[in-house]
Amino acid sequence: MSDPLNQPHSKTSIVVANPSAMGLFGLAMVTLVASTQKLGWTSGTAFELPWALFLGASLQLYASILDAKLNNAFGATAFGGYAFFWFAVGMTWMIQGGWFGAEVAARADVRQLGVAFLGYLIFSLYMTLGALATTKVLFGIFVLIDLLFLGLSLSVLGIAREFFHALAGWAELAIALASFYASAAAILNAQFGRTVLPLGKAFGIRRG
Repeated sequence: MSDPLNQPHSKTSIVVANPSAMGLFGLAMVTLVASTQKLGWTSGTAFELPWALFLGASLQLYASILDAKLNNAFGATAFGGYAFFWFAVGMTWMIQGGWFGAEVAARADVRQLGVAFLGYLIFSLYMTLGALATTKVLFGIFVLIDLLFLGLSLSVLGIAREFFHALAGWAELAIALASFYASAAAILNAQFGRTVLPLGKAFGIRRG
């Protein structure tokens, strides 16, 4: 009688769909809505909050988890990092709106928010370097994210406030449009098995 412990073990692989289209769609939606407030086309953050929590945060977090299952550290880190950014932004709006009491809102120091944006600028800069090995469109999105965080951090810290606030708004709108394009390309190119919307090859930088 054979020993079952000495039998070769079979491996089970779990097939996970590419989450890029979904994550980029979440990014596109939240930045589209948020940019309108920065550019003065809409006002307030009450109706931004659902999009921040569900599209910017939750959908990108789900894409991050799927990318982690695909062993894609870059995608998992990018989608996860920006997902938690939108969770934090949503909570910031809650604090400003008095959800945690008027005293908490009154004691908030906006300079801490500027420092947080500066930290995300640093994060985005090295993710931009990593994006050199992806596609030109994705690299362009990260460059625009760099401009967004540059504008956010300096405007909140009181440096050329109006100029950098406008920079943040226009960069965020451009992020939305470019992300819609990249999301559509990920879907349509895979669906039709050919390049419907070109993304541009990487800048000659390949993984070792």
